Amino acid sequence: MKTQKLEAFDLRIINWLRNHYVMIARVAIFIVFFWFGALKLLGLSPASPLAEALTERTIGMEFFQLSFIILAVLECLIGILFLIPKATRIVLPLLLLHMAVVCSPLLLVPDLVWTNPFVPSLEGQYIIKNVVLVALAIAIAATTKPLKSAP
Repeated sequence: MKTQKLEAFDLRIINWLRNHYVMIARVAIFIVFFWFGALKLLGLSPASPLAEALTERTIGMEFFQLSFIILAVLECLIGILFLIPKATRIVLPLLLLHMAVVCSPLLLVPDLVWTNPFVPSLEGQYIIKNVVLVALAIAIAATTKPLKSAP
């Protein structure tokens, strides 16, 4: 009898998770992107030194303020768009563009993101965690309804 109750409880939890995981994933991505973007806009981001180093080695420091603001707004926008299921096709390319920029220090500023080969600094760990966000975005995209052509 206890086993049947436990199995029934287990099924209820699994069904609830199946029905809600996409929205939970969307909210999680929103929180991370909007929060990190807002920190940048408020001048409170701990990623600023890394962003400055990347900017210096790529486009030049004269473009730092503008590029950092654009990155911050893009992060907030990505967060908001993930809350809108119909915006999934729009937000995924934005996410990929964002990931290309924010993951580039792994190659372009290695002295700040690696302490030894395959041993990331705290900044490197901050970047590597993006793998989880990409996986979550892929899971959300996998639930997107296919486009239908007009008859």
